[in-house]
Amino acid sequence: QVQLVESGGGLVQAGDSLRLSCAASGLTFRSYYMGWLRQAPGKEREFVAGISTSGGSTDYADSVKGRFTISRDNAKNTVALQMNSLKPEDTAVYYCAAGVGVIPRRVELGYDYWGQGTQVNVSS
Repeated sequence: QVQLVESGGGLVQAGDSLRLSCAASGLTFRSYYMGWLRQAPGKEREFVAGISTSGGSTDYADSVKGRFTISRDNAKNTVALQMNSLKPEDTAVYYCAAGVGVIPRRVELGYDYWGQGTQVNVSS
């Protein structure tokens, strides 16, 4: 049974930092690219960041480029999202997701497994 469990969400002020973590189990972690996607109230879920199986390739949405950093530890089966200079528009539920393949996809359909999500609230 595949499980992706996110942690690290919370309430912060604009300009603060937050680090999200995702622990994966029940899958051959190194065989999956990983992604973080988010869904704000009243909006569709959108891609935030993705990382290849080896961690050597990353991809970011334009809205977070330069502020967020995705990383993974294949020895620990974890993926993290370091979020700096947070803005109120970053407020959303953040989901960790895993997809079969090497290079991360930007579309929801590219992911096979999802976590339950963690809430991030950024106040102005």
